[in-house]
Amino acid sequence: MPAPIRAITLDLDDTLWPIAPVIARAERALHDWFARRAPGVLERHTIESMRALRDAVAAEFPELSHDYTAQRRIALERLLREADEDVALVEEAFETFFAARCEVEHYEDTVEALERLSARVPLAALSNGNACLTRIGLMPLFRFQLGAREHGRAKPDASIFHAACARLDCAPHEVLHVGDDVEMDVLGAHRAGLRSVWLNRERRAWPHEQPRPDLEFHSLAALADWLDAHLLPHAKTA
Repeated sequence: MPAPIRAITLDLDDTLWPIAPVIARAERALHDWFARRAPGVLERHTIESMRALRDAVAAEFPELSHDYTAQRRIALERLLREADEDVALVEEAFETFFAARCEVEHYEDTVEALERLSARVPLAALSNGNACLTRIGLMPLFRFQLGAREHGRAKPDASIFHAACARLDCAPHEVLHVGDDVEMDVLGAHRAGLRSVWLNRERRAWPHEQPRPDLEFHSLAALADWLDAHLLPHAKTA
């Protein structure tokens, strides 16, 4: 890489923690909440049919593709209304789901690698999801968290990458974006002018001929090792 890296942006879901078990636990927590607070919903729905309704809402409101929170609230309101339950319970239902959604189990190398990276350069979270780093406990390692919901557009749209670069006071080519998703993270960052890291924990084959990621690692710890070896002394953070 010819130019120094002055900052790193990171995806969250499936980059810092696996998301599938998180969502499964959150859906179970919501199911148990309905059993206690709005049992009529469970007379009509299983976890699988509630998931299908949530997907249907996403398809019905493509203008909310950047806002998983809004989609979830619409789905919850429909579940309650169709079951003739109190729709005023929407916020309580959402909080039940969201609290469990923020109970993540990090990949083994995540926390130590983030500590090493943040000691070198500023970190920013850049995610299409709605996980809250403050609740999760990682926010002290990040300069800021920018979500698609807050920005108004989701990755791979270039504007969300450029907004993060502006907040970091860096040119796009000075920022390294790290993520697991080929289209959202690697190609999105490339098109926006950032350098990219494909965090390929599953050791998949790269699915395109061009462009390839600038770097590819199978763990976040390997990225921290690379940064230690390549960051120029004058580029280190104070």
